[in-house]
Amino acid sequence: MIRRLWHKSKYFFGKLNNYLSKYKGYIILAIFSLVFIYIGYEYFLKYFSILRDPNKIKSAIMAYGKYSVFAFLVLQIIQVIVFFIPGEIIQVAGGYIFGTIYGSIISLIGITLGGIIVYLISSLYGKPFVRKVISQKQLKFFNKILRFGSINYVVFLLYLIPGIPKDALAYICGISDIKFKNFVIYSTAGRVPCIFISAYFGAKITSGDVSVLITIAVVMTILFVIGVLKGEKIIRNLLGKGNDS
Repeated sequence: MIRRLWHKSKYFFGKLNNYLSKYKGYIILAIFSLVFIYIGYEYFLKYFSILRDPNKIKSAIMAYGKYSVFAFLVLQIIQVIVFFIPGEIIQVAGGYIFGTIYGSIISLIGITLGGIIVYLISSLYGKPFVRKVISQKQLKFFNKILRFGSINYVVFLLYLIPGIPKDALAYICGISDIKFKNFVIYSTAGRVPCIFISAYFGAKITSGDVSVLITIAVVMTILFVIGVLKGEKIIRNLLGKGNDS
């Protein structure tokens, strides 16, 4: 009797192990989706109406008390994964809440972690997954630009130039030729200037120095518009590609 139960349990767990091994990728994706839905409900849907206002973001984050830094870190990670959340406003809020240096560091850590998660998921599930997340237009745009020259340098420039959808780019990098280590290094380095400026702007909100705020806002808006309209041409010129197709 005991031997029969042992053989049945052994057979059952053997079949279960084979099933888990065969569908491991789908199971991981399902678990990730469930976690993502839960986090999205808690942080995105719940706070969607306040994500465009640094004051409201500060109130929501500080409500977590001693866990406020962790809450902001999670918000930054989610912002990268759900890339249509306005990242610049959250970076400004980081400076507004924690100051220029501390806000920059927390934002950079959160954004880097978010980029790592996106890259790994994208590289694990490949092009079919990315095609469901990124529009065909963006796929064509980034695939073309990533062939302009050294992929490390191109990724650095794409993250450096304002106006380019950087978080959507992380999904593309996961299925590109850039190595994981290089992606982390060059994407993080490219993000530093904009993150610092955004945090500085946020920190200055409480100072009442309107002239500084206006100057930063105007300059960054101009750079953003130039990046949107001329980003591809700027990268071509920097890589010595001129108007080559």
